This record gives sequence, structure tokens and C-alpha cells, in this order.
Amino acid sequence: MTAALTVVYAREPIPSPTAPSVFLAGPTPRVGSGAESWRPAALTELAAQWTGAQPLTVLTPESRGGKRAEHYDDQVDWETDARAAASVILFWIPRDLRTLPGFTTNVEFGLDVSSGKAVLGCPPDCPNPERNRYLIYVARRHGVPVCETLGDTVRAALAIVARQLDAASRGATTPDLT
Repeated sequence: MTAALTVVYAREPIPSPTAPSVFLAGPTPRVGSGAESWRPAALTELAAQWTGAQPLTVLTPESRGGKRAEHYDDQVDWETDARAAASVILFWIPRDLRTLPGFTTNVEFGLDVSSGKAVLGCPPDCPNPERNRYLIYVARRHGVPVCETLGDTVRAALAIVARQLDAASRGATTPDLT
């Protein structure tokens, strides 16, 4: 990991929404499922592709050290606030109904699809790609970038961040996306 990324884990303080940031939305492996998280690979891709002058904040709903929330509401509130504060919400959905069903992710995508800051990644070689068809359809209807690889999804997310930074440096006003 490079110093160009600042990773903020679930329930940690969310930095100022003026800093460039990406929220990593998508299914989280359940304890004991045997599934591996896709987020370490996303962090590697973000570190490799980020070229901004300032650090990129990455907001992840996974807990530092695997420590789960004491109260469900604490986790949900943090995720809701983090998605609202993020410059872009990167949805990566390697759908596997057995280990990474992503049912909560479906709801979050529905809430965020019109925000202007969502990017959708759905690998066609995941165990249940047919379960992503509707999300892909909705994304395209709303002009949300749809990608098939994690690298391309990261690239699309960082392009949105770059446009926001460019607009801010020119003093352009952008609509409040939260």
C-alpha cells in the first residue's frame, strides 16, 4: 500500500467530505463462510491507479482487524454516512448466492444509483452473474458506468473523482450529491 491511500475502516471517524474519497460497496464475506474479501484487491488497484496530488481516502465497511460492530445500527449508520460523504461509490458485485449474496448491496445500489457518484462492477465470470442483470439494467438506465473487471471499475471510479477535483480547482460549483 502506498501513502497515497488513507484507509478508513467501519465505524472509524469519516474524514471531511472535501477530501477525494471512494466507498467500497459490495458484498462482505460473512464470518465462517470461507469466502475471501475482494476489498484487498480493490485497495491494491486503487493504490496502483491513483495519481492525484493529495491522498485518496478509501472508506471500507469491513472492520479493522475483523472486529464486528457491537450493535447492528452502528454499522448501518456508519455505512450510510460514509456513502453520503464519499466522492464516489464503487460497487463491486462478484455475486455468489452461497458466500457473497449481496442482498444489502442491492438496496444500497438502489439508494445510490441516482446520486451521480456510483460506478457498478459486475464480473461476468462470478458464480451467479445472472443475479446482477437487473442492477446492470438499472445502472445503464441511469447513466452509471458499468464495468466487468475490478481494474476497469476502479478506473471509472477514479475518473469521477478526477472530474470532481478538476471542477473544484476551476472554482466550478457542482451540485450537492449527498
